[in-house]
Amino acid sequence: MDVLGDITVPDPGMLGKLVYTVPGAKHILEMPLLTAQVTRFKCGGFVLGMTINHCMTDGISAMEFVHSWAETARSKTLTLPPFLDRTILRSREPHSIKYPHKEFQEITDTSNMSTLYQEDQLVYNSFQFNQEKIARLKKTAMEDGIIKNCTTFTVLTALVWRARTKALKMKPNQQSKLLFAVDGRSKLNPPLPKGYFGNGIVLTCCICNASELIEKPLSFAVEHVQNAIKMVTEGFIRSAIDYFEVTRARPSLTATLLVTSWTRLDFDTTDFGWGEAVQSGCVNLPEKEVALLLCNGRDRKITTLLLGLPITAMKTFQELMQV
Repeated sequence: MDVLGDITVPDPGMLGKLVYTVPGAKHILEMPLLTAQVTRFKCGGFVLGMTINHCMTDGISAMEFVHSWAETARSKTLTLPPFLDRTILRSREPHSIKYPHKEFQEITDTSNMSTLYQEDQLVYNSFQFNQEKIARLKKTAMEDGIIKNCTTFTVLTALVWRARTKALKMKPNQQSKLLFAVDGRSKLNPPLPKGYFGNGIVLTCCICNASELIEKPLSFAVEHVQNAIKMVTEGFIRSAIDYFEVTRARPSLTATLLVTSWTRLDFDTTDFGWGEAVQSGCVNLPEKEVALLLCNGRDRKITTLLLGLPITAMKTFQELMQV
């Protein structure tokens, strides 16, 4: 297992050997909803590599599934039996779309970033934020008094959105979009039942000109993130479900950063009978626009950021992460 090194950094070449995928699959009907592969090592350790289709479940449900699977393997009674009735999140009749849903808005690539991604090598990197560094970022975000408080997620997401926009050299009038998922389980009335197996998340977004984002203080971006979270109410969630049922649209990712957070997913604590996992990670990021936040280890005191960028942009981004 020592050969694997740190598997928190995406490495499709190495880590791709540890999961089973269907070669040449072109669409969802050719892809299994779930695959699992166990790879044993000479040292006695092993890796459980999983793929799971996001159409079937979100990260929280996937984590609960793995924990339940581990409990079954140890002949334990399930701590959290799955709730399988998905009709509670079906669209309404008649449909009622009361929000603009800018998360699906098409943005024009006035900065010609598509060419940059085609011509430059895409490289991945990881950045770690300990509690001291996060505290400094929060202090910086609040020092002008525009915001009174902020969470680790909001300040890191705002930081990455600004830095990535600058690293990609977006033109001043280029619209820059931030997408991220909000867990809607507790925002519904009544809340989704415990153990709901499916997608309980909804996408929300921020959009502004690159010049505003880069030139204004960090608090400007943090406030945008906070407002996007506040926007996610039961009405917004129901409207989003109806919007998707009517349009079948996919969110546009042009000039977009999509942040996904695994900080609440404790795969490291899963125990199939051999003790807790040494580490967990992902083989690759699903799209070039995706950035992933995760915490590893039981103490969960360090937040790791993973993302990919064209190599020239990554050099600038690395400099901007020296905070």
